[in-house]
Amino acid sequence: MRAFEDGRRLREEAARRRRERNRVRVRRAGRGSGARRPAPVVHAVVLLALLLVVSGASAGAATPGYGLIGMLFALVVLNRVMTWRLITATAAIPMPPPAPVEPPPDLQWRGAEERFGLLRAAYAGYECDPMQVLRLPALADVTVPSTARFVDAFAEAQALDSDAFPGAAHAERFAAAVDRAERAWTAARDAAERIRLSSLSPAERATVERIIKLLTTARESDSEPERLAAYARARAELLKLDQAGVLHVPLPAQVALEEAARGQLPS
Repeated sequence: MRAFEDGRRLREEAARRRRERNRVRVRRAGRGSGARRPAPVVHAVVLLALLLVVSGASAGAATPGYGLIGMLFALVVLNRVMTWRLITATAAIPMPPPAPVEPPPDLQWRGAEERFGLLRAAYAGYECDPMQVLRLPALADVTVPSTARFVDAFAEAQALDSDAFPGAAHAERFAAAVDRAERAWTAARDAAERIRLSSLSPAERATVERIIKLLTTARESDSEPERLAAYARARAELLKLDQAGVLHVPLPAQVALEEAARGQLPS
């Protein structure tokens, strides 16, 4: 009977201490996160000590077997607590993101080839279209710094281009050159969009706008004679601007206008 009373008293004291610790923890959490929490091992050791005391007191001198059973039960509980603490602590540690996997060199080269093909098509589309040349003349003028940088970067990538995989080192240089050419193309186009016709005199801007109207009429007209006449006039005036150095007309744009003036629709 005395052992039973001692065990109940110990259990009540343990419960009271747990309630007190909970109140202290709540008060510390209300003040901020600066308070340190007891280590998980301390909790486990305290729990083991309480279970051993309770099991020994409840067993009594006449029943030593029950005391041993209580101790084994306490050890099992301690093992579960320690395992749970370890799992929760490990789960709270942030894992670093996986390192990106680099594609093989031949796949990198193939991707650079595709990007350079798109860049080459965009540049050719500009040079073959007189309308784009008239609207963005700075993109055809190598005296503009951004255009000059693009022409140099494009020529470098063009020189490194190959029909088959050239090896890892060459492919890496080619991919880097394509990156530079793409950035230079974007910068050159942005600069040309800002400049447009601002560098021309009022008379030169009026001539350019007149040529744009002639090309618009030629492209939209259903009359063959009117279309051919508009292309011919546009070609003649555009060549005058080119010869005077007002703006540079790329050779593909000149060829497209010449074919259109002869009655062949530009592709």
